[in-house]
Amino acid sequence: MKYCIIIPDGMADYPIDKLNGRTPVETARTPHLDFLAQNGQLGTVRTIPSGFPPGSDVANLTIVGYSPKVYYSGRAPLEAASIGIKLNDDDWAFRCNLITANEDTLEDFCAGHIKTDEADIFIKLLNEKLGNAAVKFYTGKSYRHIMVYKGTQKMDAKCFPPHDIIGQSIQKHLPKGNGSEILVDLMNRSRTILSSHDINKVRIDLQENPANMIWLWGQGHRPKMPTFKERFNLTGAVITAVDLIKGVACYLGWDIIDVPGATGYLDTNYVNKGQYAIQALENHDVVLVHIEAPDEAGHEGKLHDKITAIEQIDSKIIGTILTSKNKFRDLRILVLPDHYTPIVKRTHTPEYVPFVAYGTGIEKGVGLPYTEANANASGLHIKEGHRLIEHLISGSFR
Repeated sequence: MKYCIIIPDGMADYPIDKLNGRTPVETARTPHLDFLAQNGQLGTVRTIPSGFPPGSDVANLTIVGYSPKVYYSGRAPLEAASIGIKLNDDDWAFRCNLITANEDTLEDFCAGHIKTDEADIFIKLLNEKLGNAAVKFYTGKSYRHIMVYKGTQKMDAKCFPPHDIIGQSIQKHLPKGNGSEILVDLMNRSRTILSSHDINKVRIDLQENPANMIWLWGQGHRPKMPTFKERFNLTGAVITAVDLIKGVACYLGWDIIDVPGATGYLDTNYVNKGQYAIQALENHDVVLVHIEAPDEAGHEGKLHDKITAIEQIDSKIIGTILTSKNKFRDLRILVLPDHYTPIVKRTHTPEYVPFVAYGTGIEKGVGLPYTEANANASGLHIKEGHRLIEHLISGSFR
């Protein structure tokens, strides 16, 4: 049996007035997704357990079968693993966004999706100016980077995800609690260092958002978790451009497949992702395809881009895999967003998400097209989201 899990990050949404009360999913042309839903099991699943923030870290751990209540230790340690950072048990890893600050307003959580080569110059400069025996910065991709703290101070300060506070006060959302003095000092000093840099002067001239401050959040220690092979006796691979998902794969013991043109943004190469997924299924039991584009569009409030991303995923990833399904004697396909990223809120929300499971041995359910409303009305609702993978493996959703 082969299993293909497709995660259009943040795809689920609310009805929107501009769409005459429809959601982006309902508006987008999605014949392949509708085929899966009409011939498989359509339902909802809780990917964000009670008491957890509605982040991709928590949600994706849930989707691959690992209860966040048992295995979640923070977002940054997962991302750190994907770029080869070896954390000691007492180390604190922090996500380090390059952001655009405008006086006291957090204007852009991703600094205009700054390119990695420019970002690398900034991260190396921060290491030179702010790094020491206790603090070190590591380059990730685009605006997503890592800071590791090896000091003796407990660092469980309350930190705010920057994508949750777009357009809001920086001062009101600075870290609070244990270690906050260190974090706030680094963030404030970074602003002095980065604001006057020539790269940012050029970005402003080009009417691009400058990367003029860092934002530290998502901290945690190295998680302790068994591999996917140890838990389910299945091999796996992941296709994604996002370090967080690659980090989850590292702890699962899955292969990470680099796809040409995968960007983690709206311009990602959807065709290549679909084709590489088919190739990966030949050598792995489980292949997870993660697409960040709908989430980015949701955060940026770009309705048209979100609809376009959904259509691209349907035609070039889901459609490609469906067309090639006969290459595999037994294949099951699971499609679901990890969480909602509503256009109106421009951040993640914790509702149950719509999922569809289709393939060998999976009975036909309600026979309705794939929409949030149809999934909610299906009668199939999985409260313990980390058990969804068990349903997929067994083929039974009842």
